[in-house]
Amino acid sequence: MSPLPTKLDALALVQRLRRAPDEHKGNAGKVVLIGGSPGMSGALLLAGNACLHLGAGWTMLEMLDPVSAHAYLDHPELMIEQASSKANARLSEIKPDVIAIGPGLGKSDLARAWLNAVLVYPSVPLVIDADALNLMADSPELLHAVQKRNQQYPGQTVLTPHPGEAATLLNSNTEAVQVNRLEAIEKLVSLTQAIVILKGQHTLIASPENAALECQAGNPGMGTGGMGDALTGSIAALAAQGVRHALNLWESSCIAVELHAYAADSLVNRGIGPLGLTPSETILEMRSLLNKLL
Repeated sequence: MSPLPTKLDALALVQRLRRAPDEHKGNAGKVVLIGGSPGMSGALLLAGNACLHLGAGWTMLEMLDPVSAHAYLDHPELMIEQASSKANARLSEIKPDVIAIGPGLGKSDLARAWLNAVLVYPSVPLVIDADALNLMADSPELLHAVQKRNQQYPGQTVLTPHPGEAATLLNSNTEAVQVNRLEAIEKLVSLTQAIVILKGQHTLIASPENAALECQAGNPGMGTGGMGDALTGSIAALAAQGVRHALNLWESSCIAVELHAYAADSLVNRGIGPLGLTPSETILEMRSLLNKLL
């Protein structure tokens, strides 16, 4: 039987992100986030907002919904374009420091093409969430591509399933995942050879090189649509800054999980939630806490 997971305690690592006076946006990294199919553009915008507010130098959104692929007036800093039909070529043009794929992605041919493209894009940290996970579960070829990427570039891919997505990947059911979450995350790590974040009460994070850690912060107010998208964007932002601040994807993921949960608790402690707590409020609280930790 696996030992009980150790408590996640990563926030001291935030100090590595302290910026020198002469730093510029190039030092903070370029992130491209892919998703936002018709009817789900809000998911990609939430991920983008988290990425922006957690400090990425550039936040670029490849939006699959052509109707939503325009400047976002609330946050014109987001660089939004319609997702190209030539995903490989577009990634080569962008030259991202970090890629995140999944929020609102859907399962279209274009979604699958972008997932194929990011899985063969070399070396950079990659965050895989939401429908990108479901596409993997439906395709032995995509699952093999993830495994191959992790053999070539160990520690450079993180998967962020909720229990339902975890169950799909494991060909199981949500109830079985929830009964033994530690066993489930260990199976996911073994299957994919990736860093895995199993979301839910007491979120777990583990990797081939790291035993499971358990986040003991968080509250039921986080059970609302878009919270996972905010986490995805947060991981991407921290990993992008980490490229030039000695913070790897494992460390960035640990910080993001803990910061996300503590921000939600901080808001609830001030009477903002748990009922009605929103991802947008949580993103702003994460920014505030992050800067206090520098």
